[in-house]
Amino acid sequence: RTVKATTGRQIFQPLHALRNAEKALLPGYHPFEWKPPLKNVSTSTDVGIIDGLSGLNRSVDEYPVEAISKRFRYDASLVSTLKDMEEDILEGLKSKNLEEYLSGPFTVVVKESCDGMGDVSEKHGSGPAVPEKAVRFSFTVMTISVSNNIRIFEEAKPNSELCCKPICLMLADESDHETLTAILSPLIAEREAMKSSELMLEIGGILRNFKFEFRGTGYDEKLVREVEGLEASGSVYICTLCDATRLEASQNLVFHSITRSHSENLQRYETWRANPYHESGEELRDRVKGVSAKPFIETLPSIDALH
Repeated sequence: RTVKATTGRQIFQPLHALRNAEKALLPGYHPFEWKPPLKNVSTSTDVGIIDGLSGLNRSVDEYPVEAISKRFRYDASLVSTLKDMEEDILEGLKSKNLEEYLSGPFTVVVKESCDGMGDVSEKHGSGPAVPEKAVRFSFTVMTISVSNNIRIFEEAKPNSELCCKPICLMLADESDHETLTAILSPLIAEREAMKSSELMLEIGGILRNFKFEFRGTGYDEKLVREVEGLEASGSVYICTLCDATRLEASQNLVFHSITRSHSENLQRYETWRANPYHESGEELRDRVKGVSAKPFIETLPSIDALH
């Protein structure tokens, strides 16, 4: 629960300060089931806040020593959000003259966002030494529809903080590729598992089934480059959507086409790693068009790319 909207200051209330009605809005409160069960995800449904670093091997070099992270399990967060929208769903069915006891399948389109929150340092605190930057990963339910593409819910203010559900907060620098990968990878694995499974959840007293579609559109250019394995924004490969260099882009301001893709970035990373044609550094870099780290989140191209 934050009160940023009214006061301009963001205050997260500790769990014990929440009323029961408010706790019911948090993930980990409602029973649900996945068919088939999610791969590599526990079937327990009463999971609340978990340590964002749990499951990482502390003895490994990659372990982010200073980072602190808290998150919800992705599927439990989606359940919590749908329970929160129970009335909207029932109203939507009514407004489209559909049976109130329709069991589905409902298709839910989820927008994913991730951004650095800038400097969050305590000016005079004496807490543990942590990076003084924070990163937040969140999602918004954009639309819910039933068969024949009939929309029973559409988010009217998709950029409002009221419908944006944070699922992972980390004290880490968004430029730190290793830490970001380590903390977000389990979340992304949960998301991948949900793509091929259906959620069974009681809404309005009736068991209904939901399918999810994820759209990674809420990333700025810096983070798109970061999670798609591209060079940082000073790179001569100026565009996150195509292979243009600065020079090519300046000579051609008219024709654009979106040619980069997550799968291509992954292939190019493998080429970069293995250098199968035994090329020099420059030749190899030109072959992979600036992909130099492993892409780990699929983002959807948005129009504010540079080129």
